[in-house]
Amino acid sequence: MSALELEFLGTGTSGGVPLIGCTCPVCTSGDTRNQRLRSSVLLRSGQTSVVIDCGPDFRQQMLRAGQSRLDAIVLTHEHMDHVAGLDEVRPLNYQQGGDMPIFCTERVENRLRQQFAYAFAEDKYPGAPSLVLNRVEVGQDFQVGDQRWTPILGQHGTWPVMGYRIGGVVYLTDVSAMKAEEMEKIKGADILVVNALRHTKHVSHFSLEEAIAFAQACAVPQVYFTHVSHQLGLHDDVEATLPSGMHLGYDGLVLKVQ
Repeated sequence: MSALELEFLGTGTSGGVPLIGCTCPVCTSGDTRNQRLRSSVLLRSGQTSVVIDCGPDFRQQMLRAGQSRLDAIVLTHEHMDHVAGLDEVRPLNYQQGGDMPIFCTERVENRLRQQFAYAFAEDKYPGAPSLVLNRVEVGQDFQVGDQRWTPILGQHGTWPVMGYRIGGVVYLTDVSAMKAEEMEKIKGADILVVNALRHTKHVSHFSLEEAIAFAQACAVPQVYFTHVSHQLGLHDDVEATLPSGMHLGYDGLVLKVQ
């Protein structure tokens, strides 16, 4: 695989930041690093471009990134802040002249067939998005263009959630726990992106303290925190407290991995 570029399309939690109706210092901040769309990343390598998760901000994210083509969308789980934007792939269907490959687990596939039934109907309306589902299985790598993807299973409270390793990059979101054998798949990576919701504990997300401990256990040299809520605090204030090699991600940040 050629050099990999990762762009943070969104680094916010399910409600985004600013949160509707909130007047806290984070939600009213003029610093664009405190303005977070729903969590998603874009991975580019050679001629291959793939997005992880497709939330309600997908259209805005693609326009802001200047991305006019996608080879696939890979999903972590079925919550709406990660799948609600799938209808917005229609312009890409038209421009690319074909279905959009979607990679997800069987559980997520079943939810998509319910939520977007009109896209999978036998007598499909001609304006519906064209999606082709590809099954992701734990323990089975898959290929998208020149990118090799390794699924990594985590827990999102009581729900399963899939993370991924692509070359030297590991992307995890909505994780609250992970078994040791899955953590082994992370070791040796160059960059780890992992969720850090807030300072206090949460039933289905790592707190910042838990995310730091998890990252230290994985021993990855560069760590970026995502899926951040307004409760975590202002970007500069949080960044100043983080251990060496750890950073708070923000929308629009681009990382390059050789």
